[in-house]
Amino acid sequence: PQFLEYRFDTFSLFFMSVMMVVVLVAVNITAVIYSGAITAATMFAGKTFLGIEMDVTFFAWAIGIIAALYVFFGGLKACAWADLIQGAALIAGGAIIAYLAFDAMGAIELSKIAHTAGPDALKGLSDSSSGFSKFAAANSDKLTMFLPGDNNEVPWTALVIGLWIPNFYYWGLNQYIMQRTLGASSLAEGQKGIMFAAFMKILMPFLIVFPGLIAFNLYSQKMADAASNDEKILQANASAYSTIYLANLDANGALPFATIGDASDEQLGRVVSKMRADLVAKDKDGKVSELLSADAAKGLVADYLAAKSAGKLDKIRYTYDDSWAKSNPALVSEVDKWNKQAMEKNPKLLQPSLIDQLLGKSQTKRLVGYKYDTAFGFLLKDLVPANGLTGFIFAALLGAVISSLASMLNAASTIFTIDIFKRFVKKDASDKAQVLSGKICVVLFTIAGCLIAPFLNNPSFTNIFTYIQEFQGFLSPGILAVFIFGLFAKKAPRFAGAIGIIASPVIYATLLFVLPEVAFLNRMAITFISILIIMLLLTLIKPLKQEIVMPVNEAISVEHSPVVYIMGAVVLVVTCSLYVIFS
Repeated sequence: PQFLEYRFDTFSLFFMSVMMVVVLVAVNITAVIYSGAITAATMFAGKTFLGIEMDVTFFAWAIGIIAALYVFFGGLKACAWADLIQGAALIAGGAIIAYLAFDAMGAIELSKIAHTAGPDALKGLSDSSSGFSKFAAANSDKLTMFLPGDNNEVPWTALVIGLWIPNFYYWGLNQYIMQRTLGASSLAEGQKGIMFAAFMKILMPFLIVFPGLIAFNLYSQKMADAASNDEKILQANASAYSTIYLANLDANGALPFATIGDASDEQLGRVVSKMRADLVAKDKDGKVSELLSADAAKGLVADYLAAKSAGKLDKIRYTYDDSWAKSNPALVSEVDKWNKQAMEKNPKLLQPSLIDQLLGKSQTKRLVGYKYDTAFGFLLKDLVPANGLTGFIFAALLGAVISSLASMLNAASTIFTIDIFKRFVKKDASDKAQVLSGKICVVLFTIAGCLIAPFLNNPSFTNIFTYIQEFQGFLSPGILAVFIFGLFAKKAPRFAGAIGIIASPVIYATLLFVLPEVAFLNRMAITFISILIIMLLLTLIKPLKQEIVMPVNEAISVEHSPVVYIMGAVVLVVTCSLYVIFS
């Protein structure tokens, strides 16, 4: 953020600092806490600690507290050393899991491999085929780096500009990443670190994505069993399907009232009892499960009647996975029929946007048969030998999660303390006061992240990627545009920086509401270009009389390293090769 103060003004620094702190806490920190907590909860499912169930909430607080202690007592130096040690352990653990996963694929019978690549995907293979051959065939629909040009999430237009925006922002302007580079002893060392990180990034598909795909191939039934025993998933499925269920009752005259207020206690009680008996399986004693309480059932009836009265039933679309379809074969035809009728009346339902759902213009209800977030946990539990190796990999995973979280907490608290507290709250703050401010921030940010993280463990929530990108999109286009314009437009007026940063969430939100069907990467591109145009107009209208000369840091060496060019060339060649291989 200090660059903005030198190049533009204090207001630019302030607005960027506030927005970055909000995004770091509400998006990045929360997502990291959840990702670690769900894996740990899968490993220790059904176990307790001092009488407390070891679920997502338990591990969210455990991870958050440990990470906060890292920062509280160690600062950035502790985070850096922890990243080095635990990151290396995680890469080693990932390589071990990848090896064991492919070995398990080679040993499994073809009939036991779960896949979505079509009925003839495994044709031509035998039980004795290699693990990689089975993996490639079972996941042939996923092992491609090329998508259709009209793909809703990543259309070809997004590759021109949109896809570069979150990448440049994350790797070049994100305090969480940049504080590591800026901590290098020289420019050459920092450049080498960046190239090494690029090489590590190339390994991620092989150490993370491939084992994840194999986890589904091997343990899809366990993931389905986990879903069938998950109260939240069962409740969510019953709630989602209730619309079709009540519509059928309504069509058959078994829902003889237009609102809850019009229903007698006897009429409503009859409908509620039938719903609870039909939508949720009975327990071993033959009693109706409390997973769908009477009050919850009444609420679903009220929601259905309200949606019917408002004409919103035709705006509801359903999605389901193959596990739910196998468990509920009699309901699949009903869901398909509903979707067909709804999309004939409202074609936009075919690709509903997030904002359409938020505004009630469309609604997607998901019927879930797999607990997808348990994939890595099952790999650790069932694939890795229980001879100490499981503990090593699990410790490496949690260590890496905690280390990343600690770095994010350190970055957020640093931005708040240096760029907000010292500059705008207490300008004469002593070093001791700044340290205290940073520690208070760490505590508050940790509490916020731990409180929000468990809410991501909800079947109605789509995925972490969408969550991160949708919310970072409010910030990243504006910051990138302001930095680029500030670097190359030497006479851009100082007030243009603050206007560009403030305009970013305004333009992005406007696009989100007015043109919700636009893919989020295209939305970022439009926001980015719009801000560049705004800043160009401001420069043409009121340019600076003299170009701004940026200060030079002479405390460190700024000589380039020739090795960096060689490393960069190797990374580019390998990356291009992967596009050819997975074409």
